[in-house]
Amino acid sequence: MAVTGQDVADFLGQGSDTTLVALAGEVVPVITAMVRAYTRGRGFTDDEPNGELAAVITTGSARMVGNPEQLHTRVGSVEIRAGFNGFSLAETFVLNRYRKRAL
Repeated sequence: MAVTGQDVADFLGQGSDTTLVALAGEVVPVITAMVRAYTRGRGFTDDEPNGELAAVITTGSARMVGNPEQLHTRVGSVEIRAGFNGFSLAETFVLNRYRKRAL
């Protein structure tokens, strides 16, 4: 079940925003590559992630789309920190189920 930019935009509740869909479409391959590298390809069949890894790709992509520049920004009293600083704890739990560990 390949993740698309539309999936990420829908997850964010902004599926009708074509600009966001396009941006998410550019981000998804980056996060997918990170997930594939972390799991060393486990959980992927014919280059498509299983449902659990697709969820990690969706949530990671959503964070990166939220701040595509990945720079700290301040707007008035609101501070926006880099959107993707690695996988969250919950995402890591999922990824570790598929990770091949060296012996």
